[in-house]
Amino acid sequence: MNTSNVHILKRTAKNIYSITPFTLLDFPGHPACIFWFSGCNMRCLYCYNPDIVLGKGSLRYNDALGFLKTRIGLLNGVVMSGGECTMHPYFIEFIAAVKQLGFLVKVDTNGSKPKVLQTLLEDTLIDYVALDFKAMPEKEIAITGGRFFEEFSASLDLLLFYDIPFEVRTTVHQSLLTSADILSMSGFLNQKSYKGVYYLQNFKSGVPTLGNIKSNRASLDHAALESSLIPVVIRN
Repeated sequence: MNTSNVHILKRTAKNIYSITPFTLLDFPGHPACIFWFSGCNMRCLYCYNPDIVLGKGSLRYNDALGFLKTRIGLLNGVVMSGGECTMHPYFIEFIAAVKQLGFLVKVDTNGSKPKVLQTLLEDTLIDYVALDFKAMPEKEIAITGGRFFEEFSASLDLLLFYDIPFEVRTTVHQSLLTSADILSMSGFLNQKSYKGVYYLQNFKSGVPTLGNIKSNRASLDHAALESSLIPVVIRN
């Protein structure tokens, strides 16, 4: 990273909401920390990080790099999460600085910034991606508050083309997505020649959510999901 980029990172706004100093769950196979980026361009009703999405950051990039320097030799990876990390200015330069410290990088993204993702992939700056699949076009506005399917599809194409390790995952609240919706989404992934596991994450009940959505006791039809052309795994 050149000198001008160092100065840029020192001057940037406080984009990072907080740091989780250690996790064994969020970066497959690697002890890691998580940088939670404030703000998001979506307003998913089931989001259980409303404080991060609506709140302001408390740390600059340079603060985060200072933390990482104390973890060299202790952690292998860094997870960029949020909120939506890819929407922040100088995110690419920040990841380049993290890589220069010797860390592997995982990005959690909603796929809405394919141009950012393309640069990261072209420059081999990321090692793993978790791509959130919110919904098919007919339901995405009701769930996310906007239209992002075209960008999501472009991000998926990039990940398939560059052939880096990645996963596709969907958070499921049964009043928003039915078993039929999930099968439609898995069918889309199959058409795209996605060969990985399609992970489903159950809605977290009993916590504040962005849309104040209530717990739903209905469950997905597991027998119906078995007809999916790609493997579907419910994580929790």
